[in-house]
Amino acid sequence: MAKKRLVLTFPPEVVERPVVALMVRDFDIITNILRAEIHEGEIGRMLVELEGNARKLKEGVAYLKDLGVQVEEAITDIELDEALCIECGACTAVCQPGALKIEPPDWGLTLDKDRCILCGFCVDACPLDIISVKF
Repeated sequence: MAKKRLVLTFPPEVVERPVVALMVRDFDIITNILRAEIHEGEIGRMLVELEGNARKLKEGVAYLKDLGVQVEEAITDIELDEALCIECGACTAVCQPGALKIEPPDWGLTLDKDRCILCGFCVDACPLDIISVKF
């Protein structure tokens, strides 16, 4: 089983179509919607985790692209300026999926981009404003 975490950007003319439901049905892809901002008649964005046969995943992503959906790897959508970070831990207190942690042995801040759901709570919690999320 292959797994991908993607940000899907839907053009306004595609937002009102059951694109994801058809992809699930036609390509047998398990789809976990982690976050979505979709409004009728506007551009929509969705963070999804897709799981399934590697060939089917590739076909499903190609299907989305053929419909005009922009597909991007999710890991590029969060940035932390580690050089400016003072490792205060404020961001870890609000990170529900546990993507931001301060752990032994060095007690430094770590960011696990694979766990991040791009919720943006860490952006608001950071006193230095050095975390950015593009969703």
